Amino acid sequence: MGFRINVGIAAALACAFTGAAAQQYPAKPIRFIVPYVPGGGTDTLARLVGQKLSEGLGQSVVIDNRPGAGGVIGTEIVAKSPPDGYTLMLASASPITVAPHLHKQLPYSPLKDFAPITLITIVPAVLAVHPTLPVKSVKELVALAKSKPGQLTFSSSGNGGTGHVSGEMLKMMAGVDMLHVPYKGTGPATTAVLSGEVSLTFGNMISVLPHVKSGKLRALAVTTAKRSPVLANVPTVAETLPGYLSGPWYGVLAPAGTPGAIVSRLNQEIVRILRSPEVGENLRSEGADPIGSSPAEFAAHLKSETERMGKVVRQSKMKVD
Repeated sequence: MGFRINVGIAAALACAFTGAAAQQYPAKPIRFIVPYVPGGGTDTLARLVGQKLSEGLGQSVVIDNRPGAGGVIGTEIVAKSPPDGYTLMLASASPITVAPHLHKQLPYSPLKDFAPITLITIVPAVLAVHPTLPVKSVKELVALAKSKPGQLTFSSSGNGGTGHVSGEMLKMMAGVDMLHVPYKGTGPATTAVLSGEVSLTFGNMISVLPHVKSGKLRALAVTTAKRSPVLANVPTVAETLPGYLSGPWYGVLAPAGTPGAIVSRLNQEIVRILRSPEVGENLRSEGADPIGSSPAEFAAHLKSETERMGKVVRQSKMKVD
């Protein structure tokens, strides 16, 4: 009986300690890891959310860019960090829901080594080409690709990234051959098509939209099921290739084991940020609708997207270049 009482006391003390730590949280700066280079859509969104999170929590939120291996390097750092709420990650599809189907071994388990905080947004990807490419629609692009098998090139933020997946889906569904050219982030991938180094890209709306508006890139289509209000005259890929669906999502993860009270605090703060008129307007102006899900809803999203991406990778026979 005495042993049981001691165990109960120990458990109560542990809960009290965790609760006290959560009440004092945050007591020091928070590291917000972006597993890509600066300048891309993930980095831009992390800096927007990080700044507002810093104001709300009263502590510095330091953006830490850790690019490499399609986001795997930065993601591993988060997975192996102490679960104390002081290391967060701006997560996207590539290292979480796509990488498990492309790599035989990952240094982390995407569905076990992280604590979901919230799904921030799902952003349409834009199929954009250099203005000198003689196509103005997906139909014309497919025809050109069929006439020049293997000669058209498309850039992406890296192997397994949303841009890579989007391109492979188009190749599979249209029956065309295009060459994938991976870069170390969305920024360099966008620069490559701007300079004419590659023929086209499947870039996220945040990164590509300014160049479409300036006329430096031509938008052929968006990759989501519905047209985007900010590019209302641009059709979806699915209008030419029925059933086509792709698009970057962004959310915040912490290491697994992060105390529930801290997860809840972070969720409440980030959801509040996303629902603020300033941030909401900022995101919508770039084609991104703020979501702000619960941790459980985000966990369900990760599970369903992992299953869907597995089917895409298998059916397209997608490989890491």
